[in-house]
Amino acid sequence: MKNKTYLLTLMVQIILLHGALGQNAATATGKVVTVQPKIMVIPYTKEGEDLRLILENDENKRIAITKIKEGFDSRGYTTVDFTAKLKAAKDNNVFTSENQSDIKTQIIQMSGADVYVQAEIIVDKSTTGNSVKMILTGFEISTGNSLSNKIGESGKFYTDDFNKLASKAVESCIEDFLNILQNKFTDIVNNGKSVMMEIGFDAGSSYKMSSELGTDNLPLSDQIEMWLEKNAFKNNYHIQGTTDLKMIIDDVRIPLKDQSTGNNYNPNKFALELFKFLKGVGLQPQKEIKGNTIFMTIK
Repeated sequence: MKNKTYLLTLMVQIILLHGALGQNAATATGKVVTVQPKIMVIPYTKEGEDLRLILENDENKRIAITKIKEGFDSRGYTTVDFTAKLKAAKDNNVFTSENQSDIKTQIIQMSGADVYVQAEIIVDKSTTGNSVKMILTGFEISTGNSLSNKIGESGKFYTDDFNKLASKAVESCIEDFLNILQNKFTDIVNNGKSVMMEIGFDAGSSYKMSSELGTDNLPLSDQIEMWLEKNAFKNNYHIQGTTDLKMIIDDVRIPLKDQSTGNNYNPNKFALELFKFLKGVGLQPQKEIKGNTIFMTIK
C-alpha cells in the first residue's frame, strides 16, 4: 500500500478562567496562583485555503480537532467550540472582502485568547499498519513565547479507524504537555509575561540617552529606568545594555491582566504607557510592536 501522509496544523488557544482574580491574588499575597485555562482548537490553513471551509472538506482535521478538544475536556479544562465561534463571525458578517486575508488572526482576537497551541498531525498508511503522529507546540499568544512542546504517537495498527488512532496519539502526550503548559502559564500569572524593548533615536533626532530631561534634569536613560522600576510587573526587568544611541531591555515583565480592569494586557498597552511617559518629558516617540518586542523610536 502506498504511504500517504497528511499534514495538519491546529491552533489551540487558552483563555484564562478567573484570570484577573488569580493575578491580583498573586500580586497581593506573593503566593503562587494556579489558573486553569480555557481552550479553543482552530485548524491551520495554508496559503489560499479558506478557514471557513477547511473542516467541512477534511475528515482528518475534524477528527483531530475533536480528539484534542476531548483531551482537554477530560482533564477538567473548559473548552470553546471553534465551529460555533466561526459561525457567529459569519452570521455577524465579520469577514468582509477587505479583511478575508487574515481570518485566523480575527478569530484569535474575537476569542480573547492568551495562549495557542500549534498541533501538527501526520497520518501514515502502510502495509505494516496505520498510525498517527501528533506534534504539539504551545505559545503565549500576545508575545509569541514558547510554553510547551510534545510529540505523541498512536503506534501502528491494522485499522482504518483514524478516530481511534488520533485519540491514542492525543492520550500519549496530552498529560505531559498540559503539565508543562500549566506550569509555564502559572508562572506567567504570578510573574508576568516576558517582552523585549528596544529604545532608539531617529536619524535626525537631536536627543541621546545622555540628554537631560524632565523636572529633575536627569539623563533620559535614567528617566527610562526609573519608569521601568514603577511599571514593570513586580519590578521585574533586565537592561541588556545602554549606549548613547540605544537602550535594549531584553526581559521586562508585563501583567497578564490589567490590574484595574481585569481585561487582557498586552505589549501594545505597555508600549502605550511608555509612549505617554516620553511625551510627558517633551519627546516625540514612535512605537511599533512585532511579536514580543517593542520598538520605540524618538524623533
